[in-house]
Amino acid sequence: MTDKEIIQGLIDRDNKVTEEFFFVKSRPLFLDIIRRVFSDEVDYDEFVNELYLYLMENDAVKLRRFEYRCSIYQWLKVVAIRFFIKKRDHLAEPGNQEPLTEASATLVADNADTLAKGDLLRLFSLMPNNRYGHVLKKLMVDGWEQEQLAIEMNITVDNLYNIKRRAMAQLTRVALNDIREYGK
Repeated sequence: MTDKEIIQGLIDRDNKVTEEFFFVKSRPLFLDIIRRVFSDEVDYDEFVNELYLYLMENDAVKLRRFEYRCSIYQWLKVVAIRFFIKKRDHLAEPGNQEPLTEASATLVADNADTLAKGDLLRLFSLMPNNRYGHVLKKLMVDGWEQEQLAIEMNITVDNLYNIKRRAMAQLTRVALNDIREYGK
């Protein structure tokens, strides 16, 4: 299934898609996130059901806002990390019914950003074409402008655009392969 078919199936509350996506395909991902976020053992089904409810709130607005700039699994990883960290922090302070402060929300976002950056760097290192990984790291992690990178590489911006397009295609293949390997 494509990412669009998965998103639409989830929005349509298709039980088969939901079961396959949350309890089969994403299970290794969720188990790893839960293991890293929680020091105590937690009930997988309970926490994944809560994540599902969170994603389906307000007529599935979070799913509808997915922009397809990365794979659904990459997006879900960031969302799940943030959700589970927020859940963990709330559980750590029983009786605390106050919403997250701006400072703790920033910490949650920073933790997720750090994890996501680490994942990206690892995926870049798995790319067969080192130049592609270099280009994506400079643009996505280091925050370089395309014009600045084109000058450094002594190429035109149009050529850099083509390199970036091919690099993103290769990164997608590497990430999908990584997800498949991760599930074994």
